[in-house]
Amino acid sequence: MALMFPRLARNFVKAGYFPTDEDTLERALSALAPSDGPMCILDPCAGEGVAIAEAAHALGQQVTAYAVEYDQERANHARLLVDRCIHGDLMDTLIARQSFGLLWLNPPYGDLSKDANGNIGYDGKGRARLEKLFYQKTLPLLQYEGILVFIVPSYVLDQELVGWLTRHFADLRIYRAEETQFRQVVVFGRRIRQRELVGDDVKSIRARLLQIGLGELDAEELPPEWPVLPYVIPVALAEPEHFYRLSLEPEQFADEVRRLRGLWPSFETHLGATQQSLRPPARSLSHWHLALALAAGAISGVVRAKNGRTLAVKGDTHKGKTTTTEYRERDDGSIAETRILTDKFVPVIRAWDLSPDSATLGRIITIH
Repeated sequence: MALMFPRLARNFVKAGYFPTDEDTLERALSALAPSDGPMCILDPCAGEGVAIAEAAHALGQQVTAYAVEYDQERANHARLLVDRCIHGDLMDTLIARQSFGLLWLNPPYGDLSKDANGNIGYDGKGRARLEKLFYQKTLPLLQYEGILVFIVPSYVLDQELVGWLTRHFADLRIYRAEETQFRQVVVFGRRIRQRELVGDDVKSIRARLLQIGLGELDAEELPPEWPVLPYVIPVALAEPEHFYRLSLEPEQFADEVRRLRGLWPSFETHLGATQQSLRPPARSLSHWHLALALAAGAISGVVRAKNGRTLAVKGDTHKGKTTTTEYRERDDGSIAETRILTDKFVPVIRAWDLSPDSATLGRIITIH
């Protein structure tokens, strides 16, 4: 089988990025077979998207390929090859559980580093490795009977990781990758519900994986032609209900701001009341209504009287208190004094006299 997409990994090793070499990719894909129905496949560390795009091409037309990639340049390239791609940290995503029939997992390699608080964000007891963290994060995304293709350095296969693999997967097979520079192995498995009993076959594969991890045994080379029955990718139960990044991408946020333009298109609706033409009241305001409107600030600005007097007015209202005192004679003849404080809203109108010939020109007049 010839590969559809040429290898375009310009930065072969960058930020823990080890793309799958062409020979290993082609041989691994020969181990997979499609089912008769729609399938969803996922590469959570997709790089430029070549591996998952090749898998989708090999499995036929009924495949929807999903990808997650941390690096922006590689994510932009992956979006050209897959159906849906998230640019972001896998740990900052929300992806529906048990939604994918194939998990193509070639995670970053290396030890986990501590954050500012001394935490490493790893839920395990063995050596804290990136490969294990990504395994823990992505395992729940694979549906039962789904197929795992796990590409990691052989020395990562310690007691803890091997225990996880043998509990979570059946039909486990391990082969050495064609590219030997990074000592990679390819682990195939079919997800099952966690084992409660361990049989002799499980003990055998566990011992073999541990020996390969310790360097006591060399894995067989990945065969050019798959020698046994292929791993069948199961039909998708449904399209993933959730597949998005939790924090908004900067570029996506900028696009949304440009598209929606915030409140500016509806500025007049929300903030343009003063720009609208004012209609006169149905009848003349009484002195009480006028004073109340002025005190509430509903009437402000420059007003002119018929006699030419001009004032710039601004009304306001503040809360004050009034005190009343009551006296009551007790039974023993003493006097009890009770003070009652009552809230009172006090309207205040301030006016700046602008009348040219007024004796108070330029002064602030306060009306209580």
